[in-house]
Amino acid sequence: MSIRFEVVEVPIPQGTNVIVGHAHFIKTVEDLYEALVTSVPGVKFGIAFCEASGKRLIRHEGNDEELRKLAIDVCRRIAAGHVFVIYIRNAWPINVLNAVKNVQEVVRLYAATANPLKIIVAEVEPERRGVVGVVDGHSPLGVEAEDDREERKKFLREVTKYKL
Repeated sequence: MSIRFEVVEVPIPQGTNVIVGHAHFIKTVEDLYEALVTSVPGVKFGIAFCEASGKRLIRHEGNDEELRKLAIDVCRRIAAGHVFVIYIRNAWPINVLNAVKNVQEVVRLYAATANPLKIIVAEVEPERRGVVGVVDGHSPLGVEAEDDREERKKFLREVTKYKL
């Protein structure tokens, strides 16, 4: 058996975050929709899910057409069974990740980020693909100094509203 690898770049427009994961059932789209809409008032999102059997369609939902189309496009390019892509706006991944992880069909999360993202996909035979891993952001340039630590803490207080 041969394996072919492909790297899929995930576009992340300004002001959005993306969550990429793996689930196991057609109901995933509806349950992810519920998890998102009940997690953060005013969250905008688009979800797409690669069905792995039956009709093998890209199932999709959302309340923002641009984000829904982005999720569909990325799923189309990843083309691996049971992978889902969620784009969110007006929320941070930290606001929705526990709800997403608690969806019964969710098996794992690969990434939740606004950084440059690439998905590494392996194809083991025609029409059989899977996510091998992700490349999220860039490599470190050094170790934070005291002023960097203070900047981090200030940022977290602004973003999360509950940090000391």
